[in-house]
Amino acid sequence: MFLPLPTPKEMSAWDRDTIRTIGIPGMTLMENAGREALAVLLEDFGDVSGMEIHLFAGAGNNGGDAFAMARHLADLDADVTVFHTRSKKKYTGETRTNLELCRKLNIPLLHLGSVNLEALPQPDIIVDGLLGTGFEGELREDYLQLVRTINRLGERAYVFAIDIPSGLNGLTGHPQPDAVRADATATFQAAKIGLIGPQAEEYTGDLFVCSIGIPRLVQEKLPPRRWMISDAIFKQLPLSEPDMHKGQAGHVLVVGGSEGLTGAPHLAALGALRAGAGLVTVACPTPLADAIKAGTPEIMGLPIGANRQWDASDADLIAGHLERFDAVVIGPGLGRSRKTVDFLKGLVARCPLPVVLDADALFCLAQVPGLLESLSDNVVLTPHPGEMSMLTGRTSANVQDDRIGTAEEFIRNTAATLVLKGSCTIVADNQRTCISPISAPTLAVGGSGDVLAGLIGSLLGRRMTPFMASCLGVYWHATAGLLLEEQYPSRGNLAREIAAMLPEAVKE
Repeated sequence: MFLPLPTPKEMSAWDRDTIRTIGIPGMTLMENAGREALAVLLEDFGDVSGMEIHLFAGAGNNGGDAFAMARHLADLDADVTVFHTRSKKKYTGETRTNLELCRKLNIPLLHLGSVNLEALPQPDIIVDGLLGTGFEGELREDYLQLVRTINRLGERAYVFAIDIPSGLNGLTGHPQPDAVRADATATFQAAKIGLIGPQAEEYTGDLFVCSIGIPRLVQEKLPPRRWMISDAIFKQLPLSEPDMHKGQAGHVLVVGGSEGLTGAPHLAALGALRAGAGLVTVACPTPLADAIKAGTPEIMGLPIGANRQWDASDADLIAGHLERFDAVVIGPGLGRSRKTVDFLKGLVARCPLPVVLDADALFCLAQVPGLLESLSDNVVLTPHPGEMSMLTGRTSANVQDDRIGTAEEFIRNTAATLVLKGSCTIVADNQRTCISPISAPTLAVGGSGDVLAGLIGSLLGRRMTPFMASCLGVYWHATAGLLLEEQYPSRGNLAREIAAMLPEAVKE
């Protein structure tokens, strides 16, 4: 259900352990890489017979993979030329071995130092093997010129990147300052963390993950911290027994609503119900109860107090009912007054149940120094980038520039599970960081986060751990968004339609 997302350093450790400890030769891994990359190119592009192919080979193992591919492409009757960055005598190890094999097979090998880049003929296919995932820092001027030459020629050619587009940072996914814009990328054994996310997609094109023979034993011995959520997460969904009754499906309490913000708790309740909760009750200020219920008989009400906003004393009133429930969602439409902050502080202190803190509850949390550190491991926090900015003191732009780093730094200060919403939502706790690979514009609509909070609350109410409930909830919510794109290709869907699509997403 989770696929590894190693950093470049973690991937290098896998390679090293495979070669030195297990004893699989580096030449075997390189040959596997060349063959797997070739298979992807043929699958994605098609027949290469008669095609003019330029392969760009760097100094490291990526260059060796390019030399290996060149041999196989030549055997398929392609018109192959390899442009290499080093003089032939300076290549070493497996990369030099593959270069020598190309030389013996009379494959044209041209040193880029002697080539006029502006005069290169237009190829049909370009294979980028200049730089691998270990590249750091800024591109040197000569490599920057090469990258831009590939992109210029790539406007009229199919561009294929080996392992990672050259110039792309394998850790952050950002170009340094530019990168090859590939039509497809074949990455080896596991997608590196920098290849996942909307910031990298512009450069990677279609991403293919190819096994090259790193043993499972090595991967288990040296596990990465970061993982990608896959479709298999749906296997964690609690089973529905034929004889079950509503009490066995969890009773979720949604605490929220304030003047002008009655829709949010309603949507959270719909999210919980559509995710399979047996019962959902909304605790809200008494004068707002009818507006929050909004004619939906399936949503039960727990009117609290006589005012239209929350008061610190309301925490005691709700605490007296908590034994009826299995999980609590706090925050949708809660409001941001000082009294609401005091109310949240009191309720969190009294609540022994699994809790989702969302929306205005996160604002209130940011106003109470020390409360974050006191949260238990039964709590899930679901901020969007703006709310994450309040919680961390970073700007929203800083949060977006380093989403994973922000999440992992934040989680060191709390036992709670963090769900940092946005394109490719992040779920993190003190043990792992998981990323949903799905980006769906249909989810970028007011109320979408309320539905997600209710969905996670429903899973908590069915005895899932906070981390697993968050991973499944995020992926399920995103899958519903993808299905909505079929009906609303230009958006225009409503948040309640995300909730309505949840059962269909499980079916799909």
